[in-house]
Amino acid sequence: MAECVRDNAAMPELKKHKANGSGDGDGDGDGGAAETPPSRFNLGSFRLEKILRGSARDKTVFVHGKVGEDCGDDQDAVIILEKTPFREETLPQLLNKNADLRLQMQNDIYSTHHLHAPSALNEIKTTVVYPATEKHIKKYLQQEMYLINETADDYKNITAPYLQSQSFSIQWVYNILEKKAEADRIIHEHPDPKNGFILIPDFKWNQKQVDDLYVIAIAHRRGVKSLRDLTAEHLPMLQTILQEGQMAIFKRYNVPKSRLRIYLHYQPSYYHLHVHFTAVGYDAPGTMVERAHLLSSVIDNLQLEPEYYQKQTLTFALKADDPLLQKFKEEGRL
Repeated sequence: MAECVRDNAAMPELKKHKANGSGDGDGDGDGGAAETPPSRFNLGSFRLEKILRGSARDKTVFVHGKVGEDCGDDQDAVIILEKTPFREETLPQLLNKNADLRLQMQNDIYSTHHLHAPSALNEIKTTVVYPATEKHIKKYLQQEMYLINETADDYKNITAPYLQSQSFSIQWVYNILEKKAEADRIIHEHPDPKNGFILIPDFKWNQKQVDDLYVIAIAHRRGVKSLRDLTAEHLPMLQTILQEGQMAIFKRYNVPKSRLRIYLHYQPSYYHLHVHFTAVGYDAPGTMVERAHLLSSVIDNLQLEPEYYQKQTLTFALKADDPLLQKFKEEGRL
């Protein structure tokens, strides 16, 4: 446990960030602006409690800590640190005769080195979830995963009642749809309340390169929580999202539809219909076969069978401490 130490700076009012953003999390981000204002989050008042998980492959770490005015008034925070991708336009600043390159090992024609980058090129993307709930902390904690084969009856008798019993706040989604937040980040909007949507960068994408492009389409229509709610009635909305989303991304980023992976999650990270657009070459979180459903396939399935997703068995993974997993265990379905 971290020692309770404070600096003399008063804690400012902090902006609350959605852990999964506009996506999985599934709309926060830096907007890709050349100049951005200083953060209102005071790292000097953050005390590390534990590392929730980390990935050497993805160059990320998820940490849990405490923030507060005094030791009796702490609030939880989760900070996600992520090394940013290399960009072609900055490589000449790294690879030049003045570079600070230190030899680590050499064997014949092969050698490894430590390259100390200039501070301006050593950026770490930092996502703050504050105040964080116990659910946020568990979300990022490394845990064992279990596969669930959810039948139509399972959804009716187990999943749907569980979801109805929970209070999942999606006010941050409504803030985007009502342009109370992140209005300056909107890429495209189709304003129709029934079939329209807002297209916005996912918080995981820094918008400085298209190799890891990640954009979210959030439906204006309310009451459609997930894939399970979709019927043929929703085909005009899904086709609008697919076609206009592709065109808007090509117009803004010059990425053609053949280089986009467009999909829905089941289970989603938040229960308001949204669609993920990612670069097809990017190994984005949540693209596993047991979670991602290509939008084109969803449209085809609904055209073949109007109530396909009310009848089909759907497979998804749950973490060991997920309360929904316990419900499936209690019903003898695991």
